[in-house]
Amino acid sequence: MTLYHAVGGADASLTEADVRAALTDTLTSLDRHARRHRVLALPPDFTRFHSQAGMITCLLQDLLDERLADVMPALGTHVPMTASQCERMFPAVPAGKIRAHNWRDDVVTIGEVDADFVAEATEGIYTQPWPAQLNRLIWEGGHDLIVSVGQVVPHEVIGMANYNKNLFVGGGGAQGINESHFIGAVYGMERMMGRADTPLRRILNEAQRRFCGHLPLLFVQTVVGSDARGRLHLRGLFIGDDVECFEQACRLSLEVNFEVLDEEPAKIVAWLDPEEFHSTWLGNKAVYRTRMAIADAGELVVLAPGVGVFGEDPAIDALIREHGYRTTPEVLRRVEQHPTLRDNLSAAAHLIHGSSENRFKITYCPGKLTREEVESVGYAYADLEEMQRRYDPNRLEAGWNELPDGERIFFIPNPALGLWASRSRLPD
Repeated sequence: MTLYHAVGGADASLTEADVRAALTDTLTSLDRHARRHRVLALPPDFTRFHSQAGMITCLLQDLLDERLADVMPALGTHVPMTASQCERMFPAVPAGKIRAHNWRDDVVTIGEVDADFVAEATEGIYTQPWPAQLNRLIWEGGHDLIVSVGQVVPHEVIGMANYNKNLFVGGGGAQGINESHFIGAVYGMERMMGRADTPLRRILNEAQRRFCGHLPLLFVQTVVGSDARGRLHLRGLFIGDDVECFEQACRLSLEVNFEVLDEEPAKIVAWLDPEEFHSTWLGNKAVYRTRMAIADAGELVVLAPGVGVFGEDPAIDALIREHGYRTTPEVLRRVEQHPTLRDNLSAAAHLIHGSSENRFKITYCPGKLTREEVESVGYAYADLEEMQRRYDPNRLEAGWNELPDGERIFFIPNPALGLWASRSRLPD
């Protein structure tokens, strides 16, 4: 097990030249043992555009050339990237190398983590075996190097995003994704977000240990943060073939991406970039990442000009419209009562994730959904133009703002980049 590269800090700003040098050294070291002739890159999709994975994938193309055989964005349940998105995120990669992950059909179950292990990892909350599934290109593609690229950041399903989540969820199948999301939701977001060691992470680590020892895996993990002016910087880069690179990235991410507030905001306003967020499935990071900060009976206002659907997947979109964002007990009852929801546990998990559990108000201001649609799923609705005049994202500063009429709000320009919590809501 090797850690090839680990550099960064809360105030670091790594350049493309720094990343190129790190990748060059790593690939040279690998080729010294056995030259890699057929490489698969697994970057995130366009919803993680700010991860710097696009730049890293382009550098891999430049360094490996024809040896980079395939690039498969780890979509999970998201819709495949469009040609224009691929061109923007991976401009140096020939279009013919980019593969779309079909999470419903093009996967293979490589083994099961037994029920006893799952039950122990989840403290008895989930007692079924968990199926480890991978896209066939990962499992059967005949690659002599698989480079999993992605950003480590607090995450609602698994605690901290990336590492083998990129394989088993980003490149996984319907059953494994459904059950993994459900495990995280029922265990509880507040118990996991910002933690590297969580029940689902233990399950994925065990699946990797049992079934993937022969796969030539290499993990390239980034940590991205913003400065006082909102400009993004690559704060850390960690490259290795086991969990150590992930754990080091987690420690830095908590310094960079986790903000603890001494005061509970009565109102949080979150801005969703229309190029990045087209659905509440993605946009509800505004809910997930702020829920540990907002005061009881407070309000979350989500400015969402690009949001026009609920689910990325049409079937899941229909389930969200049918059942709505409800409290955990209500969703669990519906899982028991409705077979279609029971067969799509990631949708059930999303309904739990997107609920305030009746603790605070969620007001959505979408650009492409009607009042009737928004209110039908359990959210309050407000007119986008009117709310943008009051809460102008171009004028607000990240963090606390006082408006001319005296209203004090906390503004978050991109909820996907971090986690916010009030000190009073942290158990430790």
